[in-house]
Amino acid sequence: MAAEDRPHADPAPERVTQALRGWLHDGVALLRVRLELFGVEAREHALASVELLLAGLAALLFLGLGLGFFAVLLTVLLWDSHRLLALAVFSTLFLTLGLVALVLLRQRWQTTQRWFDASLEELRQDDQRLAP
Repeated sequence: MAAEDRPHADPAPERVTQALRGWLHDGVALLRVRLELFGVEAREHALASVELLLAGLAALLFLGLGLGFFAVLLTVLLWDSHRLLALAVFSTLFLTLGLVALVLLRQRWQTTQRWFDASLEELRQDDQRLAP
């Protein structure tokens, strides 16, 4: 039997294998890009959180010291005439400011942007594009 007489081998399995390799390559590339985005977002959120935490701690420290020294100054000035009134006013002021700060902190905590929103949105879009 000559080479021309033999039936040709079916090239379909090779095409299917090539297509699967292409899909696998595209899937790995897509996953790599998404993981890189996830890493960038994680780094940005971590740096922003640390920066916010340090700025908040510095503000609280200096404001607390300033208010404390101011309260001591006014209490000493009013020591002879209205010392109990001065102490009561400053105690009430500090407790009220502390409660307001706690309420604001709670509201901020509840409205804080979720981490990795961009990554999750990209994954949702990928899911929609790949859905049949």
